[in-house]
Amino acid sequence: MTGPDYYIPAGVLAIALAVKSPSFWRSWRSPMSKSIFVILAASAAGFVFGAPPTIERVNRLTGVANISALLVYCILLCVSCGSIVLLIHWRGGPEDILRRHTRTWIAATAVVIVVFCVLFRLSTVPIEHQRDFDTFYANTPFVREMVVLYLTAHLGSAAVVVTKCWRWARELRDLQAAWTHWGLLVLVAGFGIGMSFALLKLLAIGARWAGTDRWDSLSTDVAPPLAGLGAGLTTIGFLLPVVGPRLGSMWVSWRAYRAMEPLWRALQPFAGTGKPLRIGPTSSPEFRAMARSTDISDRLLNLAPHLDGSHHEAAKQYAAAQGCEPEAALIFAEAATIHAALALAEASDRAEPRQLPPASGPGPALPTLVSGTNGLARLSIQFSKIHRSSVPVGTARADGS
Repeated sequence: MTGPDYYIPAGVLAIALAVKSPSFWRSWRSPMSKSIFVILAASAAGFVFGAPPTIERVNRLTGVANISALLVYCILLCVSCGSIVLLIHWRGGPEDILRRHTRTWIAATAVVIVVFCVLFRLSTVPIEHQRDFDTFYANTPFVREMVVLYLTAHLGSAAVVVTKCWRWARELRDLQAAWTHWGLLVLVAGFGIGMSFALLKLLAIGARWAGTDRWDSLSTDVAPPLAGLGAGLTTIGFLLPVVGPRLGSMWVSWRAYRAMEPLWRALQPFAGTGKPLRIGPTSSPEFRAMARSTDISDRLLNLAPHLDGSHHEAAKQYAAAQGCEPEAALIFAEAATIHAALALAEASDRAEPRQLPPASGPGPALPTLVSGTNGLARLSIQFSKIHRSSVPVGTARADGS
């Protein structure tokens, strides 16, 4: 891997960190916010300081050969600790237990970092190695122990996260926790790949202990890309439960906005003289759907005096006879009544359709029975089906979908 192979993932993580910065600032006292901040910041720093060009510069600036290896080990250990702490608070529980577990993991991480520094200080590593530090010094006293301790700690923490995420994911299978469920599965994949990263390096080091360097490529060529992939999946897994519901809401609103278009266009002659809500190019899908549903409701109010109450009741009874649920029957009846009123307006061939004489019989008070973006979207879909069928209500399909 070259410099860009490290800097590109670091840039992606930095963008994620920048996007989340406002929420970090607002909820800085939250342990979960602090954990996510540490994970994103430390992961980005790990890629930056693990890149060969950065390694060379850091070694030159400090005047200590291979000190970048120590720095990267400490940074990645912080990533593992932050991940475990985040999972602890994510899962929840009594506050005193959460606090005790958090302090235990932070203290353990601090102890391991101190051991790293002591072992590195006692070692002799005069020759700079940017890519194969682990294998080249696999038989060097103190460095050998430092590398093995780092890989063992990395492997152990990844195993803890994988186990916790897998158990939790099996408990969360309902629709309300779908995003958390999938986020946990992505974390299992990400940290599972992180475990393979540590195992490959341990295999290469073990081969060095056995007196051969034929397996060095596992550490220098195969393991680093896996680390990048694992870090990317880990970031996605942590952000998915946070970003996913928002994306899901936007998608539902956008579908409702598009579904309401046939009814919205059909009611254009009854738009009235009021000024509609302005939709800009940057308006959110939720605002677009709300604005369109408001327009439809206003137009239905203008159309209401011309609706035929007896037609509405007959269509509702027909839908109920077909086995539709009450809500579906209501939507079918109102869609059929709207379609009939608009067809009569078009047949009258008048300049102002709203000059139609009021229909006989009690009005169905349509605008108050179906409302909201989802209800009006279903009404528009049923209206479109009736309009396309071009058949009387008694033979149209009453599914209310």
